[in-house]
Amino acid sequence: MPRVVQKYGGSSVADAARIRHVAKRVAARAERGDDVVAVVSAMGDTTDELIALAQGVTEQPQPREMDVLLSTGEVVSSTLLSMALHDLGRSAVSLSGAQAGIRTDAVYGRARIAAIDTTRLERELAAQRVVIVAGFQGASADFDVTTLGRGGSDTTAVALAVALDAGDCEIYTDVAGVYTADPRICPRARPLHDISYDEMLELASTGARVMHSRAVEVGALYDMEIRVASSFDESAPGTLIHRETTMEQASKVRGIAHQNRIAKVTVRGVPDRPGIAARVFEPLADANISIDTIVQNASVEELTDLTFTVDRADLEGAVRLVEGTMLEMGAREVVSDADLGSVSIVGGGLATSPGYAALMFRTLYKHEINIELISTSEIRISCIVRAAQVTDAVRALHDAFELDRED
Repeated sequence: MPRVVQKYGGSSVADAARIRHVAKRVAARAERGDDVVAVVSAMGDTTDELIALAQGVTEQPQPREMDVLLSTGEVVSSTLLSMALHDLGRSAVSLSGAQAGIRTDAVYGRARIAAIDTTRLERELAAQRVVIVAGFQGASADFDVTTLGRGGSDTTAVALAVALDAGDCEIYTDVAGVYTADPRICPRARPLHDISYDEMLELASTGARVMHSRAVEVGALYDMEIRVASSFDESAPGTLIHRETTMEQASKVRGIAHQNRIAKVTVRGVPDRPGIAARVFEPLADANISIDTIVQNASVEELTDLTFTVDRADLEGAVRLVEGTMLEMGAREVVSDADLGSVSIVGGGLATSPGYAALMFRTLYKHEINIELISTSEIRISCIVRAAQVTDAVRALHDAFELDRED
């Protein structure tokens, strides 16, 4: 029988009424004769509430115990959805990530899926049950509970679709698809009919929260098409994420992404000699601190400044690690700025099409938005700006590139 993996986000299962609504959608798909695996996130703001609860107990929760705690949110959602399906007369079973055979490494809070043993899933589907899997989680080789990081339920869904050789992978959320910008801050944003894996990966990596970047990576690696659609508006077709098929796009800029929680670290007076960059970034890598933009100034009298950005939540740890290597490097000082954000334009062909960078920079200048740092890829241009100006930057760029117009 055809197989489909559906993922329902936290807003889709935020309360009992919405869970019953999702149950009806899942049951209707099963009535069509499809094998259905539904992946669910925690209800509403459950994850934030669990984090706050842990911080009320201790200022430094143990990573292992935090993963056990946070995994319970998705388990609650999965069991309630299974109950709702039973109430509709549809046989269903809820499984935790470990029960579903999801094996991960042991990096708590940011675990990566190593393999999926589908034995239990295949057995339940063969018994004509709808399988409800708690997203965002798995188990290490020692069977410790691990979580996949924010947005990890998307990764769970795509990975399961690949492992089960599903014909469809559907991500249901509270918006009608992937938009040209965040519709909550840019009213003129519109949903896209489709987008390539590469473009979606850049959007997700630079702040578009509709899809988790690691989920897009898995989809691209195994050529698993992903449809992002609304769980509330069944008439909206959603956005198909797939391999690019258009040789030349009429519109190079497909979307704008933004982030509000960026911090900058600058190491001043660094001796300009081989190996210095490795001494800065290896300890950060060992601590699982992700680095985004990196800028090194031109050497003056054999000294240089090295600047990089991290998520604001990682700033304290990053500064502490860099300060620990200052004496060894012979650097003068470490300074930081925690009040930054970013705005990015994304689209195929930006690097080879003249005028897009100039229009972006001119637009920000017209709106008195100062650019702190710039980074680029083949299909992305990102500017680091003050956090308070991110919203204005998104709206201004959306208008400048006329993204409200259909392709």
